[in-house]
Amino acid sequence: MHYQSTRNKNIVVQSAEAIKMGISPDGGLFVPQHKPKMSKKDITALAKLTYNERAVNILKLFLTDFSEQEIKQCVDSAYNKEKFETDNIAPIYKLDSSTYFLELWHGPTCAFKDIALQILPHLLTQALVKTGEDKEILILVATSGDTGKAALEGFKNVAGTKMIVFYPEKGVSEIQKLQMITQEGENVAVSAVEGNFDDAQNGVKAIFADDQYKQMLSDNGYKFSSANSINWGRLVPQIIYYFSAYADLLKNEEISEDEKINIVVPTGNFGNILAAYYAKQMGLPVNKLICASNCNNVLTTFINEGIYDRNLDFKTSISPSMDILISSNLERLLFDITGDDHLRVNTWMQQLKETGRYEVADITKEKIKEIFWAGYCSDEATCDTIRQAESEYSYVVDTHTAVAKNVYDQYVKATGDDTKTLIVSTASPFKFNQSVSLALFESEEVQRKDEFELLEMLAEKSGLRIPKSLLELKVKNILHKTICTKEEMHQVVNEVLFKS
Repeated sequence: MHYQSTRNKNIVVQSAEAIKMGISPDGGLFVPQHKPKMSKKDITALAKLTYNERAVNILKLFLTDFSEQEIKQCVDSAYNKEKFETDNIAPIYKLDSSTYFLELWHGPTCAFKDIALQILPHLLTQALVKTGEDKEILILVATSGDTGKAALEGFKNVAGTKMIVFYPEKGVSEIQKLQMITQEGENVAVSAVEGNFDDAQNGVKAIFADDQYKQMLSDNGYKFSSANSINWGRLVPQIIYYFSAYADLLKNEEISEDEKINIVVPTGNFGNILAAYYAKQMGLPVNKLICASNCNNVLTTFINEGIYDRNLDFKTSISPSMDILISSNLERLLFDITGDDHLRVNTWMQQLKETGRYEVADITKEKIKEIFWAGYCSDEATCDTIRQAESEYSYVVDTHTAVAKNVYDQYVKATGDDTKTLIVSTASPFKFNQSVSLALFESEEVQRKDEFELLEMLAEKSGLRIPKSLLELKVKNILHKTICTKEEMHQVVNEVLFKS
């Protein structure tokens, strides 16, 4: 299996090189030259396997320059009882006769990013050996909250790597912030950025695009890579849990063999729902992919109207991991939908860079609408959905999962579609304890409590155990205090690398 750039399909590398590089030299994203296929028999057979066995079966189709034993070693190092609080890495919660939540938040940082970012360091380490890399890998991450902590936790003290995470100073929850600024590890650093997530992401992209700076780093023994979902090694593990969830529904006799399901994904950067799209392309029986956005609804407009316009007022919401106006992974979808037309993708990405806007042709728009349905909801509606889920089902969801549930309800009302549906639950409600508590309790009661008192309140309300990793934040020391502007991000990198 070889990988090509979305902006120049003549740039072709193997998977180890794609994982090591993170992003193509031309600024494009690496995508597989073809999608491996899973037959009905193959998918049915997954029902008898463990999550780890399913993971190996999927990954070996994409990582053909890795041996099966190497892949198994990576999988078993990532997915085990030391890292995850459930034997089934991605369990399903049945809400009613046709609705299921795929809980992706039982890992060390209580968010879905753990599933990819626990395995990525192992894949990258193998990739460095395979490609004979002699430089230290410098990983820069822009995060809207969850990716940062998950990446820090995954890469801490990994030999041959250094990581710097940038997060918007006022664009993450207090728990997310505490998770990052207390992060231990000899090879990791964290900095807040004045502004929003797009400011942090644009700053990282500017550093990646600075050829003179890259040469200077190379001369000093460093090579860039990425742990964001622009890295194929981050995206490919996300395909696994869609097949695994389908296999569990089969195993539990919730669906029949080859029965189609809907999948609802709350997304900002489009990576998580793109993984579902790839699973569908591989043969997973999917009826509709439902893209759920919050008030930063650039993806909703694009899917419904074919116009991508990031020139909107950026809004800070109670679902901060989705507060994004530049959805990087959409580029991969456009490349695929247009039949690998890298010239057209290049044009759109240039228009986005220069004007903040592009519009796709009607034929492309129709292809997208055949596969996707999109909607969004406000903070108020998000809170209403949290209350409704707890009141009707005694099930407490976080703010991002509530966005997905709300948009799914909109979809059912608009279409009447009663297809069995999997809603992706992307974070523990404890991770966004203040917003969830404000939805479930009187505001005066919430405002009198600190973060850890809120955790106790939520635990009593939900019947869930507070994740150990969140409880431990109470006694951890703050280790990272840097705050910079996006123009100062180069300087932060220099200070981390050359502080001695």
